[in-house]
Amino acid sequence: MTEQTDVATDLADSTNDASLERTRRRSDEIEARIEKDPSGFRVLTGDRPTGNLHLGHYFGSLMNRVRLQRAGVETWVLVADYQVITDRDGVGPIRERVLSLVADYLAVGIDPDASTIFTHSAVPALNQLMLPFLSVVTDAELRRNPTVKSELEATGDRPMSGLMLTYPVHQSADILFCKANLVPVGKDQLPHLEQARVIARRFDERYGRAGDGSQPVFPRPEALLSDAASVLGTDGQKMSKSRGNTIELGMDADATAKALKRAVTDADRHITYDPVNRPEVSNLVLLTALASERDPHEVAEEIGDGGAATLKKAAIEAVNEMLAPVRARRAELTADPGYLLQVLRAGNDRANAVADATLGEVREAMQMVY
Repeated sequence: MTEQTDVATDLADSTNDASLERTRRRSDEIEARIEKDPSGFRVLTGDRPTGNLHLGHYFGSLMNRVRLQRAGVETWVLVADYQVITDRDGVGPIRERVLSLVADYLAVGIDPDASTIFTHSAVPALNQLMLPFLSVVTDAELRRNPTVKSELEATGDRPMSGLMLTYPVHQSADILFCKANLVPVGKDQLPHLEQARVIARRFDERYGRAGDGSQPVFPRPEALLSDAASVLGTDGQKMSKSRGNTIELGMDADATAKALKRAVTDADRHITYDPVNRPEVSNLVLLTALASERDPHEVAEEIGDGGAATLKKAAIEAVNEMLAPVRARRAELTADPGYLLQVLRAGNDRANAVADATLGEVREAMQMVY
């Protein structure tokens, strides 16, 4: 198998049924190891600051980050500000959104003393890794990446930016600069993680190793597959900031109630939990169950013939009760932007120290130390 075609096979293999099953078994083994001794793991995760975080983020990733942090796993959280411009003409109110993201992180329980919160744009050495990494991938390989491929199809006649084309390589730099060996992902994100593994291997094969040469510069990061429930938006579609169908963490109780009262349901008054045949009703049932830490079938049975109005009332009460302490803490944090900047600067300092050290190893392996 040639160097030019191996990544295509690796990316395809990462999402077939047999590979998914192997990845899931490995993920379960890693969870067991974390329970016994978390000290051998470093996690990298993060978000693009394109808008306020919402319940989809909360149930989909934020709760898991807090869980891993509390389990003792070293956690790195990236505010991916450079990735905002991969598919946009400008950055928008970027500073406001970055600080809002940091406030959301802290409000849900991410501890800046236990986790490193940092931004792309403040870590030059991370971004410099793009140059050697780009030397080990091809244009054709990048265009086969599912995210790049879908973006290319969606752009129509509009040219795709070079940054969008190299988006998978930038994500690889995010993971590898801090030598993260664990990345929480859903199955749709496995090709991105596989790209990072391919780049780590190819760098080792092409450029060699630093120090005594016994270990490659970069580890092969592994997936921690997420079993988080997927929460739909109030219109029954995927919860998305661009759709305006979200329940934001920063919303007050009245705004949450108003949004949930508008949520799509169906004409059947009897409430059941049937995600396949009744996705909109089941989404509200699931949201109520997640917020109150109950089983969705139990919630549906309790509401019974109460209809959509009773279901929405239960969802409003459960969500507002769950988010009350988060919102209270968030209000305190947003009232003190100086503290948010202090947290971010401390995280950026830690990230820069690690990135500079990694770049030093890269230069040594590439024989570029003068």
